[in-house]
Amino acid sequence: MPSSLPRAIVQAEGHLIDSGLLNTIFTTIVEQGATYEVKVFEIGRTNEEMSRIHLEVQAGTPAILTDLLTRLSTLGCHLTTEQDATLKPSAKDHTVPDDFYSTTNHRTFVRLQGHWTEVVKQRMDGVIVVDQGRVMCRKLRDVRAGDQVVCGLGGVRIAPDLLERDRPRFGFMTNAVSSERRVEASVGRVAAMMREVRDQGSRIAVVAGPVVVHTGGVPYFCELVRAGYVNLLLAGNALAVHDVEFALSGTSLGVDLGSGVPVEQGHRNHMSAINTINRAGSIREAVATGVLRSGIMYECEKNGVPYILAGSIRDDGPLPETIMDLVEAQNRYGAALADDVQMVVMLSTMLHSIGVGNMLPSWVKVVCVDINPAVVTKLADRGSKQTVGIVTDVGLFLHHLARALVQEERAG
Repeated sequence: MPSSLPRAIVQAEGHLIDSGLLNTIFTTIVEQGATYEVKVFEIGRTNEEMSRIHLEVQAGTPAILTDLLTRLSTLGCHLTTEQDATLKPSAKDHTVPDDFYSTTNHRTFVRLQGHWTEVVKQRMDGVIVVDQGRVMCRKLRDVRAGDQVVCGLGGVRIAPDLLERDRPRFGFMTNAVSSERRVEASVGRVAAMMREVRDQGSRIAVVAGPVVVHTGGVPYFCELVRAGYVNLLLAGNALAVHDVEFALSGTSLGVDLGSGVPVEQGHRNHMSAINTINRAGSIREAVATGVLRSGIMYECEKNGVPYILAGSIRDDGPLPETIMDLVEAQNRYGAALADDVQMVVMLSTMLHSIGVGNMLPSWVKVVCVDINPAVVTKLADRGSKQTVGIVTDVGLFLHHLARALVQEERAG
């Protein structure tokens, strides 16, 4: 290697070969127009023993090298030099120094006074703040003047979830998106994961869009709620409105779900549903007074399943429970997900799915079901690479899932 070029030595440790991470590391270096030389490579000799590699990388300019090291850090590579993280104060609320460290959704450790400390509240697209020895992710809008912000790459290590072998069943499809013709094959594996999470005492969150109602998935979703497989519901105003419309009128967007035929004056049914809930005072009051007697929102209320409805500019109404303050809705989503949610099932709602994906650490299992494979692709492109996608009709998926989790358990 030419000695005049900027260089650095990085190392990585883990199940580098069978996870495919080693190839990704080499490809990343080459694609950035840099070169590498392997200084140390020790292959794990057993299933449990990890591999270890030291690489010297060189790039054409210091800026290119810095960019390369940043990209490699997300793959678990870190500088071999042991140094504490650099902390710089924020000069103003909602701002950080220009060389701030931008977080990923992987487990992250920061070195302070010679000791490595794991970052809490891990999420992507945040910054790391050190406050009285506590090291945590913080959104830019939550940074205050004087906060000590981690800057640069020194003293920061990432442990990508791909390095861990604690969830082999989760990688049941080699591609990010599966369009298996037999939906049952995918559903069976998802059901097994959901049982495992429930039996461990952890929580399952469902992110759902109104397509759940449109495709006839309501009765199956309700079965999952009653069986304890839904511990948190995150949705928009539309899911609740059309769920209530179906409960009161048997229609969704004015279409009779039994016959599939639009009903006369059916276009007004969703507004009538909002009017009914507003007259009752809220969804909760509508359930308590017997105005609302079935549906997803009814089952959540009756079974003590918390739900958060986040509004948007397109919402009719909205319903009284819908949070129209975007920042408050994001904060409520994030706080609920941090309460021991270990699996998230996303059902045909692109914006809410991507929003939730941004809030999750990479060790939380994510299953995304949508008729459009682009939804899962967008999740992965934005960093939620732990997502497994199933391309199918969400109503059909819920039918098979309820049968696998509830009906087969009863029969057994």
